[in-house]
Amino acid sequence: MLSVEEALEQILSRVHRLGTERTDLLACLGRVLAEPSVAAGDIPPWPNSSMDGYAVRSSDTRGATPERPTELSVVGTIPAGLVAARPLERDEAFRIFTGAPLPEGADSVVPQEEVETLGERIRVRRFVQPGVFVRPLGEDIRAGETALEPGKVIGPAEVGLLATLGQSRPLVFRRPRVAILSTGDEVVDLGTPLGPGKIRNSNTYALMAQVLEAGAEPVNVGLAPDRREAIEEQLRWGLAADALISSAGVSVGEYDFVREALTRLGAEQHLWKVSMRPGKPITFGSVGDRPIFGLPGNPVSAMVTFELFVRPALRKMAGHSALHRPMLRARALAPIPNPGGRRGYLRVRLTADRQGYGARLTGDQGSAIVTSMVAADGLAVVPPDSTIPPGGEVTVILLKPLPPHDGA
Repeated sequence: MLSVEEALEQILSRVHRLGTERTDLLACLGRVLAEPSVAAGDIPPWPNSSMDGYAVRSSDTRGATPERPTELSVVGTIPAGLVAARPLERDEAFRIFTGAPLPEGADSVVPQEEVETLGERIRVRRFVQPGVFVRPLGEDIRAGETALEPGKVIGPAEVGLLATLGQSRPLVFRRPRVAILSTGDEVVDLGTPLGPGKIRNSNTYALMAQVLEAGAEPVNVGLAPDRREAIEEQLRWGLAADALISSAGVSVGEYDFVREALTRLGAEQHLWKVSMRPGKPITFGSVGDRPIFGLPGNPVSAMVTFELFVRPALRKMAGHSALHRPMLRARALAPIPNPGGRRGYLRVRLTADRQGYGARLTGDQGSAIVTSMVAADGLAVVPPDSTIPPGGEVTVILLKPLPPHDGA
């Protein structure tokens, strides 16, 4: 059996970034920018006021004191979105509002609460430094400057910046379309009554959610019974997507037909079985440039192997450079045993305190116990045939945001 690292290296070496597309700005959220975002002009394009107040010439207020204020004539009003009708002359002021362009000749703004109004005149009781409460031309970005580099993941702030630059359809890397097939005679889909010996199809929905969370687009190609021809037919449909995931049917039982069906479809199979628990019976292959993942049927095994192998591959296809979940070192709050000869990826809760983070198993680690994944903050990586004792350190792959520290 391959190690997790060997299997992941084989997978990532055969997975390639998808092409690019232009898409609507809001649809770019979470996508990866594929070209430099360059400012066509200065932002802001003109000096503007950062306060409601009065645009003035700093030199006109020189020598002003509370006892001997400077009086200026108010010669107009500049709301946001309009410009002054004429330049500002000596001993004059314009009433100005936040975001409005400064009139020619003005270099400062006096906040409205700092002046005394006398009809069409104001009194300024201090010297106003040049540039006070003025956002200068190009304060944010200069014309020709690269505002966002290729490879940047677009978040809400990046959406706002692209909108500021007038870029309504950025060039981004495509999201992988991922076909998902679940197999098994015992599995029935939601909305179908459970008969004797039947279970509900949780794998399809959990895997679709994981695909979405990874930034890809899931495509449900349904359920297939444990018959070679049916599995082969639905796998063929799935090959229309950018990647294909099946669950169950990849072990060595008499009804495990997925690997054989893939071979009949012309798939090259690159690996089978990884030394880990849960999730040993995993296969990875490809048809042309389409990666194919055959995951175990037990729901926890399917979710854990997705996290370790499929998620990094999908992120690479979507143009991401950060492929893996963050990890941290935590101390065991109780024994974390991993019997057997395979490395364990065990579900743990994390507790934060002044010493750092502590980890404790979520309970029974059976590969069909879905509630253990619900309760898990991360996966503790435990060597084969070993137990992390209380107080011992263990590496944890984070699945959720970290809990806050006590007293932080």
